Amino acid sequence: MGSKILSEKERKAKLSASQKVELHIKNAIYSGALKPRERVIEEDIARRLHCSRGPVREALLRLERDGLIVTIPRRGSFIRDISAESIDVVFRIRGKLEGLCVWYMRQSLTDPDKGRIRDCLKDLRRAADTADDEQFLRADMRLHQTIWRLSKREQLFLTLNSVMNPFIFMVARAYSSQTPILNRYKDHEGYVEMILTAPLNRVERMVEDYFQKLHDRLFSQNAYLLGLNGGPWLTRG
Repeated sequence: MGSKILSEKERKAKLSASQKVELHIKNAIYSGALKPRERVIEEDIARRLHCSRGPVREALLRLERDGLIVTIPRRGSFIRDISAESIDVVFRIRGKLEGLCVWYMRQSLTDPDKGRIRDCLKDLRRAADTADDEQFLRADMRLHQTIWRLSKREQLFLTLNSVMNPFIFMVARAYSSQTPILNRYKDHEGYVEMILTAPLNRVERMVEDYFQKLHDRLFSQNAYLLGLNGGPWLTRG
């Protein structure tokens, strides 16, 4: 039996000062206010959130541990750049974890659950019809978060939502948005149909294949933007 996944409001109520800083930085990435290679200035965040620099430093250490931040001596902390290697890893991990979420979700999927997923798809359609990229990105995130929640496995949800999601969103903002929005909607429409109707014994693998094909398509379209070696742009020292 899966453990109860806390609601967004319940999670926020339990956050420490440094966790609130961490959430603020992640939300800045989601909104595009902080971009890859951009410096994260401790004083500005402490002033904005009315806290000391201690919680900001704690949050930056956790984000560095998770690979989202790069801290360079005498230069500061920066949002990690997106390299070809990191994109490949993000898609592979996401495919495996989301495939597992879908497999668990299908064990206890109800008609109301299907309705929640289809409602998210309707939000994507509305954003596509109005060519609203920002709303489409947000609706995209809500769709996948809904799938993760319906797995009823808290560890899977937390790993995808807290650790993987900032990377997923950076890739989506930088690369997926270059694909025509109606094409992106069609991809999501096909994905939803697949996860709801594919044979249970094959659906996990089909999700992995979906994300691998999505990666290959995006990479072929944008390889020239990533550089030839996919190496990091910042080095220590």
